[in-house]
Amino acid sequence: MKHGPIALIEDTVPVIVVAPPGELFEKTVSNVQEAAARGAQVILISDASGLQRAGGKAVARLAVPSVHPFAAPIVYVVPVQLLAYYAAVAKGTDVDQPRNLAKSVTVE
Repeated sequence: MKHGPIALIEDTVPVIVVAPPGELFEKTVSNVQEAAARGAQVILISDASGLQRAGGKAVARLAVPSVHPFAAPIVYVVPVQLLAYYAAVAKGTDVDQPRNLAKSVTVE
């Protein structure tokens, strides 16, 4: 966030933040506050305790279940995938036939 991405943040930019609990949680919350201070529309995805600890800087907050760290990537990817799917559908993109998809068949 310090150099490149922070320069892109403006009033209308949505920033989706995935913040699982762990040793980097506080740094992630710091980045959320920095983005919000620049006017970003922050969407925060975390468990219930993480949302409580993060404060109220996000315009939208999505709680996911608290799970073991081993299963966390599976739980946290679901809302991000759904967001991508519904954004593509709203944009009118054919989600079943992505452009530039190369199919290859191996023939021996």
